[in-house]
Amino acid sequence: MVDELDLRTFTPHPQRDAVLGEVHARPFTRLVSPFSVIHLAFLAQGEAATGDRCRFIDFCLERNLPPPEQSAKLHQIVIGPATLRWEQHSEFTTFTWIWSNTNGSAADRFDKVDSTVRSLIRALRQTGQLLVAIRLEVEQDASPTRRAEQVFDKNSLAMVATKSGAGVAASDFRVDEKGFTKILVCDLGLTSHDLGALVQRLLEIETYRPLALLGLSAALELAPSVDRIDRRLVEALEKMQSGEGLQFNNHLLAELTALAASFEKGATGSLFRFGASRAYNELVQSRLSIIEGNDVSGYPTWSSFLARRMAPAMRTCATVEDRQAALSVKLARAADLLRTRVDVEIERQHRDLLQAINERARQQLRLQCTVEGLSVGAIGYYVVSLFSYLAKGAHDVGLQVEPSFLTAAFVPIAIGVIWMVSYNVRKRHLKHDDATSVVCD
Repeated sequence: MVDELDLRTFTPHPQRDAVLGEVHARPFTRLVSPFSVIHLAFLAQGEAATGDRCRFIDFCLERNLPPPEQSAKLHQIVIGPATLRWEQHSEFTTFTWIWSNTNGSAADRFDKVDSTVRSLIRALRQTGQLLVAIRLEVEQDASPTRRAEQVFDKNSLAMVATKSGAGVAASDFRVDEKGFTKILVCDLGLTSHDLGALVQRLLEIETYRPLALLGLSAALELAPSVDRIDRRLVEALEKMQSGEGLQFNNHLLAELTALAASFEKGATGSLFRFGASRAYNELVQSRLSIIEGNDVSGYPTWSSFLARRMAPAMRTCATVEDRQAALSVKLARAADLLRTRVDVEIERQHRDLLQAINERARQQLRLQCTVEGLSVGAIGYYVVSLFSYLAKGAHDVGLQVEPSFLTAAFVPIAIGVIWMVSYNVRKRHLKHDDATSVVCD
């Protein structure tokens, strides 16, 4: 018998389980109509997300329900008449409450919430900011158009039939007086798996849509700042053309640097938001392409309805982001150009300073030569004086010499010798300085 292959003999990649299990990270919930859904999304990151997670764990433990694992991003529990689906994303957390809704008339189904579910929702409080609140109803109605016209505003009603034709979803995307966005799903024969997938994708569309539009708010806030910095950059470039001098250039460079710092502060904060908006918009379009099938006569599809406002919003975000990128490049180029002008001006000043130092050195050399000439005369005078005493002494001891003649004859000899000695000493020093300069270079 051949032994089975045991993969434990190999060294697994530390992230192997995570990447292989990601495809099953957020499975669909099998659902059977009719039922009601309340879906809430709270913005929470970092410590806020950790705190909300701890509150959900405490909520489960207080009711003797299994809490989520430490690394889990999805957890589903059955509590009383409802099923609670908890999901944690990178910057938001969602709570989806699902319960059967067979009691009451269809007319008031959107307005009533099971009392037990209502008390549970109130008990599970979150510190994050509420962004999405959806009330979704799944009904078994053979006339989706008539039912949708009873619930929604006809002027903004959008409807979409699934590709299988077994379901219709409708919404006017308006927020009602209680703060909810309403979605109606008419089950015309969907399987439990298909119905669960449809509901989850509809909730994702209406969750990702507001998140994508957060970039529009950031773009509208940043647009005046980008315009102002762009104008100031043009003014700075005009000043650069008309002004000269190191002090002027330094002042202009400080102004341009402060302008670049102010711009980068706003650009850095919006970088994540614009990137997230693009990603969320792509998710919305992806979910719409999956669920949308045939049109419902007389009403726009969800894609066409949302595109009328989301497409311009995304283009606005992209335009502001492109302007930011272009402005950043222009600021960097202007700063580099101005910094080059400052460096050139500093080098010019250094050149003038060196020229002044060289001129002073030449003056000192001329003065030194003059002093050396006077020194030769003074030293020669003292040497000749000493020699005259020597000549007089020789005459006094009886040597046949004339002191005055001998002294006069010695004067040019003494001056010549002293000048030669001084010249050789100076020449030796100059050679030593030149050699030291070459070694330093």
